[in-house]
Amino acid sequence: MAFLAAPARLVRPARRPLPPSGRACPRAPPVCALRPKRSGNEIRGKVFVVRDNIDTDQIIPAEHLTLVPSNPDEYRTLGSFAMCGLPPDMYATPYVAEGAYDTEFPIIVGGENFGCGSSREHAPVAIGAAGGCAVVAQSYARIFFRNCSATGELYPWESEDRLVDVFKTGDQAVIDFEKREIRNTTSGESFALRPLGDVQPVIDAGGIFEYARQTGMIAKKS
Repeated sequence: MAFLAAPARLVRPARRPLPPSGRACPRAPPVCALRPKRSGNEIRGKVFVVRDNIDTDQIIPAEHLTLVPSNPDEYRTLGSFAMCGLPPDMYATPYVAEGAYDTEFPIIVGGENFGCGSSREHAPVAIGAAGGCAVVAQSYARIFFRNCSATGELYPWESEDRLVDVFKTGDQAVIDFEKREIRNTTSGESFALRPLGDVQPVIDAGGIFEYARQTGMIAKKS
């Protein structure tokens, strides 16, 4: 697994307004991983395609790091800002629509070095809070990959193929955990994925602490 250096330039967007204050904020669990991230052995839905070197400031800009994921309402709000740091001139379709809390794209397809930049657990948490379930990229920044497992928010799949050149935003896809492949059901093409390995049961459990409780490493909550 190759981990590349973070890019020298970070792109900071203009501040995005909070979702309308008059809209009721649905209650959500403190950690999105407490909701099932997949149905059986599959994740289905639309894909959102990004390029190489997507950094954590583009995933969740620093100005939103004051939001506390353990607070259900702030967790929900955090999801509304997922991927809002992407430059709009390059990404005409937002990951989360303006004024919405949830994304219509449960699968992100990325290039090399996804999640580079500063270390922040808020990055995978924000995507998970928006309803994201998995990222399929060529490679990851090491800390982002580890944070996906630690938080239980996202399955960080890797592909040897450059999927950003064969998928487009809005394509329908299926990630098959048993076959370890992603199928573009819009085009009919299938691509092999590298095994998730030891991180899969941790993410299935809902993160490192929940996994430790379930396996008897630490005491369960009373």
